[in-house]
Amino acid sequence: MGKTIRSDEYKKIVEKLRQARADAGLSQIEAAKLLKRSQSYVSKSEAGEQRLDVLELKRFARIYKKPLDYFI
Repeated sequence: MGKTIRSDEYKKIVEKLRQARADAGLSQIEAAKLLKRSQSYVSKSEAGEQRLDVLELKRFARIYKKPLDYFI
């Protein structure tokens, strides 16, 4: 079985992550500041290189003003 971080299902989550940021009108830098993380963290999260757990996804949902189930 392959790594789940590269699965089609996970790719859909990170696509939604990028879309939610765009919908919120935020740059990666602005999102990073709200998350108190680096811009590279946001970039890697959106590229699927940074594995997100449910608590991190919840933080993204809060700053993008999306319900958690939007991503899943």
